[in-house]
Amino acid sequence: MLGTILIVVVILMLLGVMPTWPHSRQWGYYPSGGLGLLLLILIILILLGHI
Repeated sequence: MLGTILIVVVILMLLGVMPTWPHSRQWGYYPSGGLGLLLLILIILILLGHI
């Protein structure tokens, strides 16, 4: 249950920092790349059963 909530929150954060939105156009892909990496780590930990 906690893993599913974490994945949903990280996905929403990932959508919020996409450079297509006007407020984050100057940021580039760095925030979304970092959150994408965090999402990948969370998915791996959930699949391995550590969360």
